[in-house]
Amino acid sequence: MIIMYKKKKDKKKNTIRIIIISLILLILLSVSLLVPHDNTFIKDGVILIEKVLMYPFTSLNKEKGQTQTESYTIQKNINSSLEKEIEELKKELELNKTLTEYEVENATVLSRNKSYWFNTMTIDKGKKAGIKKNMAVITKDGLIGKISKVSNYSSEIKLITSNDTNFKVSVSIKTNDEDNYAILNGYDKKTGLIKLSGIDKTTNINIDDSVLTSGLGEMFPSGIYVGQVKKIENDKYNLSKIVYIQTGQDFNNIHYVTVLKVK
Repeated sequence: MIIMYKKKKDKKKNTIRIIIISLILLILLSVSLLVPHDNTFIKDGVILIEKVLMYPFTSLNKEKGQTQTESYTIQKNINSSLEKEIEELKKELELNKTLTEYEVENATVLSRNKSYWFNTMTIDKGKKAGIKKNMAVITKDGLIGKISKVSNYSSEIKLITSNDTNFKVSVSIKTNDEDNYAILNGYDKKTGLIKLSGIDKTTNINIDDSVLTSGLGEMFPSGIYVGQVKKIENDKYNLSKIVYIQTGQDFNNIHYVTVLKVK
């Protein structure tokens, strides 16, 4: 009888504990969304507290009678995710070996706003690491954007998938060893293609031509891979060509980036 009472009491405590932790996590999540992007001190504190609070769930799973097989499956999934993160970071570090002419700074993605998922992301490096506005940001798959805001310990990246009309990148389309210049500006969410404009209708461009940064008129170095031509059409006035390119980057899955710093 005493044992049964003790089990009920423990179960009640565990239930209360889960409810309290859940409420705290919800509050912390709300705080992290409301805190300005440049306040990395608070954001880092929130992440640390969340990790600490999640720890009791491991012991609760044992108390619920979770089998070793179930625990193994969960741990295997966690390990698989960690291995993927490590491999991605290794690829970023390998990328740095090919960028000897630039000073590079590796960074980790801190946060992304779900409402503006394809517009911006925040990284954990800022002024203290030598990051400046308008610096190019890349991954192993090429250009993803440029630095748009900088604070001491974090920076905001404006992605090339942003539909911000003020965000333009000068690029070069490589056609038969010739450079055809264009402006990268616009993103089609339905097709996942990026729009290039400012191309004369007589310009000869082919499907699968490579698109690189031109290095004209900004801090961007030339020769950074952007994507390949996948679609070509005339504008509505039949005066110029509109080209759509596909990047090799999965913009839903970016965890590590490299900032190219001007020496």
